[in-house]
Amino acid sequence: MKVLVVDDDRVLAEILAFTLQRVGLTVIQAFDGQSALKRWTEENPDLIMLDVNLPDTSGFVLCQQIRAQSDTPIILLTVDGEEDDIIHGLEIGADDYITKPYSPRQLLARVQAVLRRAGSQTEPTAFPHIRQVGEVSLNIQRREVIVAAGEPILLTPLEAQLLDHLMVNAGHVLTSEILINRVWGAEGGTRSMLRQLIYRLRHKIEPNPEEPHYIETIPGLGYGFTEQPTTNS
Repeated sequence: MKVLVVDDDRVLAEILAFTLQRVGLTVIQAFDGQSALKRWTEENPDLIMLDVNLPDTSGFVLCQQIRAQSDTPIILLTVDGEEDDIIHGLEIGADDYITKPYSPRQLLARVQAVLRRAGSQTEPTAFPHIRQVGEVSLNIQRREVIVAAGEPILLTPLEAQLLDHLMVNAGHVLTSEILINRVWGAEGGTRSMLRQLIYRLRHKIEPNPEEPHYIETIPGLGYGFTEQPTTNS
């Protein structure tokens, strides 16, 4: 598997590359936004590790540019662990967020978790091919959801995994803790990360995200997927 590491600090980039190469990953490096976009289109990496502070652009901007064209998993790297920045990164499509300094063990655990989540969505035997609940149809292999016979909507690996768990348990309430554990595992998600993932998913599948039709919030308990009858017209 190939990992694109984008960091203008060449010393840290080399340390990161060495850590990833030790577990058998192929590392491609870029040190600014322009070269990162070039390497991304040329190499088609399986994962992008992107520093938010680059000399010619913001990592947030670069994340948005890539996410608009691809669902390649993205991990943001930063020295600033402010919650607002973390939430912003997740809102624009990042799959995880690592604060510097980090231990090699933590780094590898998060990288492996993101790659595992992305890979599980393309594994034919991992899940049934299609998940159907009422008027919502989820193609898990392609990470596409169709709502009320509309056009296919592409989901990120995290969005697809969350929606799958909700649809499997349609009609039941899943606590935030259960969803965090199932989506992020022991590597560590938070309630804020879950809320932002729910927010992103609602904006993709709900007719009106402010008044959710499918993904319900149950105050004090968690979230549930409503078994809506198929609309006949």
